[in-house]
Amino acid sequence: MSIEYKTISGILEVKTGLRIGGSSSTIEIGGMDNPVIRDPLTNYPYIPGSSLKGKIRSLLEWELGKVESDGKVHKCNDITCPICRIFGSTEDNIERGPSRSIFRDAFLTDESRKKLEKMREEKGLLYAETKTENWIDRLRGKAGSGGLRTQERIPPGIQFDFSISLRVLEVNGRKGDDDLPFLLHGLWLLEQDALGGSGTRGYGKVKFLNVKDEKGKPLEIQDRSQVIKK
Repeated sequence: MSIEYKTISGILEVKTGLRIGGSSSTIEIGGMDNPVIRDPLTNYPYIPGSSLKGKIRSLLEWELGKVESDGKVHKCNDITCPICRIFGSTEDNIERGPSRSIFRDAFLTDESRKKLEKMREEKGLLYAETKTENWIDRLRGKAGSGGLRTQERIPPGIQFDFSISLRVLEVNGRKGDDDLPFLLHGLWLLEQDALGGSGTRGYGKVKFLNVKDEKGKPLEIQDRSQVIKK
């Protein structure tokens, strides 16, 4: 087996409040019920690689018609299946080899850390905005009796450094496939959709900026459906 690596890296910018939930370490009166996920050492919010991987995989499954009827993650024994090849599968197929993609956690850029530090100093917020929402009585069209819910969100304009590594393998004499167009199309799909929770309520719109490969060559985030469906 031979191996080489390709890389997609750049900036992920939050365009509307982004919520990827974490958990409260303590329960206290007046505490935040729905915090964002944070680095336990710094308290800075970050975007888990698993969140990026899961959402992009789901969007590509829909795009390629590989959504399972029971709603579960797609898996198969087809060595030509780009979903299983790129993202992995629990099906045992040694001819396909291991999954090709490695999604790294995305951490704040230096400039965004400064912005959040300033926000904390001026407003007392712990590196995230808070948003309070009402439950709506559908019959009366006004706030219902379900009470208020308060959630943390990463505010618009905050940026993260992201990186995805892509293994190019030659397995059992079969030349490695070019999976780069699939992943780039997945990034484009994510820009059209939403990352994290409450996407249908306007959360989680993101934009990819300054995207480049391992040699520093610019990569365009655009619709590649014509290419990947051939």
